[in-house]
Amino acid sequence: MANDSNNIAKISLREQPYGQTVDGEYVKEFILKNNNGIEVRFITYGGTITSIMAPDKNGNCENIVLGFASLQEYENNPGARPYFGALIGRYANRIAGKFTIADKEYSLSLNEPPNCLHGGMNGFDRKVWKAEVVRNTDQIAEVRLTLESPDGDQGFPGNLLARVTYSLNNNNEFSIHYQATTDKTTVVNLTNHSYFNLSGEGKGTVESHLLKLFCSAYTPVDQYMIPTGEVASVIGTPMDFNKPTLIGVHLRDSFEQLHKAKGFDHNWVVDGKPGKSVRPAAELYDPISGRKVDVFTTTPGMQVYTGNGLDGSLIGSSGKVYRQGDGIAFEPQYFPDSPNQNNFPSTVLNPNELYDEKTVYYFSVIS
Repeated sequence: MANDSNNIAKISLREQPYGQTVDGEYVKEFILKNNNGIEVRFITYGGTITSIMAPDKNGNCENIVLGFASLQEYENNPGARPYFGALIGRYANRIAGKFTIADKEYSLSLNEPPNCLHGGMNGFDRKVWKAEVVRNTDQIAEVRLTLESPDGDQGFPGNLLARVTYSLNNNNEFSIHYQATTDKTTVVNLTNHSYFNLSGEGKGTVESHLLKLFCSAYTPVDQYMIPTGEVASVIGTPMDFNKPTLIGVHLRDSFEQLHKAKGFDHNWVVDGKPGKSVRPAAELYDPISGRKVDVFTTTPGMQVYTGNGLDGSLIGSSGKVYRQGDGIAFEPQYFPDSPNQNNFPSTVLNPNELYDEKTVYYFSVIS
């Protein structure tokens, strides 16, 4: 990541109304913009990132994430929704319907039967978060989003307080800091579900993007997209992105795992030790525009998803139809179904403990 602090002009931070939900809740939009043309827009509905503007090698700025044009469109996608740019909780990815803590079984909201996907039918992506500006200085702009999730929400135990801080600096680093506390032992796994297209939103497929993953292993899934419990090497499989590889090279491979998911929709194990410091997880580069994004995280895993459910039925913010492969989502996370997999990193959060994870996106251009 960059470490240039010479540019001292103040980062722009604006707040404005975005609309009202069908239930009458007011939604705000925040706009963070640094001195290099990076602009991040997000709304308090779902903590949703609606746009990230970034310059290409010729200085032309375009939105590089998928999304909708209005609040109503974000609300009007129940069930198997795309989760464009949303904060995901209480549990990112899939849990096989239920789990047990201290001999007590908890049954969850099954929005992808037999699974609970991304927190259930009414997950964090469908909540209006409270927002406050934390800092707005020469070098950084920060906004903290807060959500209270009551005991029993979507079947999860404990009153959970989630805090997510979005920050942008003049080094072209956009950071997401996740924190949570609980009053009863529970499970937590938070992430963001932004889909990237470095050619520009609505400009077709990312199959010609080069992807590198700092991941030597992944967790294979069964027919229900639940991990089998195995942690498998990527070597010699289409899951190997240890060297920059065109996304489209293996996207339609006959490999059984890709057939089950209809593309890439798997949890990779991020190399290195999880902890307080972020470490590299992914690099995505578009040779045509010259745009590049590096993903760093503290989490043990990262789901990579090639938008396999995008079937031409959704229209994006540019008015273009979205199809499979028109964006790629990086979801830094703990492993799917960890509450039911004893050999996976634990997602249990106890009272008096702090869930504390961070992801950083570093934007750059290669001429």
